[in-house]
Amino acid sequence: MRIGVMLRSIDEKGGVGVYTRNIIAELLKLDRNNEYLLLYRNPANIGLFSSYNHVTECLVRGTNKAIWDQVAIPYTCWKNKIDLIFHPKFTVPLMATCKTVMVVHGADWLIPEQAQYYSTWDVRYMRVMLPLYFKKASAVISVSQETTDNFNRLLRLPPGKIKTVYFAPGRHFQRITQQEILDDVRHRYGLPDRFILTLTKRKGDTRKNFGQILKAYAEYHGRTPGPHKLVVGGKDCHLFREDYAIPADGYGGDIHFPGWIDQADMPAVYSLADLYLYPSNLEAFPIPLTEAMACGIPILTSNVNGLREIAGEAALFVEPTNTHEISTGIVRILSDPQLHASLARQGLERSSRFTWDACTRDTLALLEKVALQ
Repeated sequence: MRIGVMLRSIDEKGGVGVYTRNIIAELLKLDRNNEYLLLYRNPANIGLFSSYNHVTECLVRGTNKAIWDQVAIPYTCWKNKIDLIFHPKFTVPLMATCKTVMVVHGADWLIPEQAQYYSTWDVRYMRVMLPLYFKKASAVISVSQETTDNFNRLLRLPPGKIKTVYFAPGRHFQRITQQEILDDVRHRYGLPDRFILTLTKRKGDTRKNFGQILKAYAEYHGRTPGPHKLVVGGKDCHLFREDYAIPADGYGGDIHFPGWIDQADMPAVYSLADLYLYPSNLEAFPIPLTEAMACGIPILTSNVNGLREIAGEAALFVEPTNTHEISTGIVRILSDPQLHASLARQGLERSSRFTWDACTRDTLALLEKVALQ
């Protein structure tokens, strides 16, 4: 079988980019029977997988995403006699003459209370196009059971059209105990001795509930002697000081913005933190939760959507709109050594459910099943 893989999302930061980079690397290692045509939009990626003899890398040009997806990709795959197109994101080429499989990372645009976190144009586009992509796709992979259930309910899909396949944090995510590594990472990012960690992004701050995090941290800070500092990781997050009028003293003086943290350094950052704070409003598959669990850090997160599904019993859950509940949760975890240790232990145990071995095996089995149908 000749499999074409659409890789325009390989450069993305965040969960979709993590998934894309890992699933293609793992598929190429596991599957030596099929041939792969890797389709890039960014010429800088040519050569990433050149060491594999069953791989051909191809630069596909397109003036925008729509032209790349819907014109350039089907033509390239037709020209190269591809049997199946796999896209780690949520589109398929509607004019493709071969079979297609896509991955969906949430049904947010179709659900009114979740669509508020996206632009009006994005919501309108996805509400028109997603049903067409589902109709065209030979099969669909979903990253969470909640996402699967939502699409089945909203689009009334044929039985078996969509399948849940959990993905996982990178294989390097584990608790770091080597002091020289921890000291190096602490120094390079200017991390304090005792801190609470949260990750967000400037353009996704509403969905990540950053305003509520600030309020809860300010409340926790005011009621706790010698409070932990708050580390906010993410590109351009230092601009939140102005966006949210964060004061330079008081609780604001104990908030640190180290900027973008490289994936290679994240296990050490998780291992240095005493709490991972993630009361997000909306997540399908919250990859940071799986990373934190694999590194043995206690988690405080929201009792909604994919957050509860992925964390299971390995987190303390709060209502994301309740400032006092979040603040009280922070105090509980940081002041109760037994609870702290229990959450860390349960996180490590639950992290074994999310592995690239299982994800890759299930993904390959689905691709091969579709090709034989």
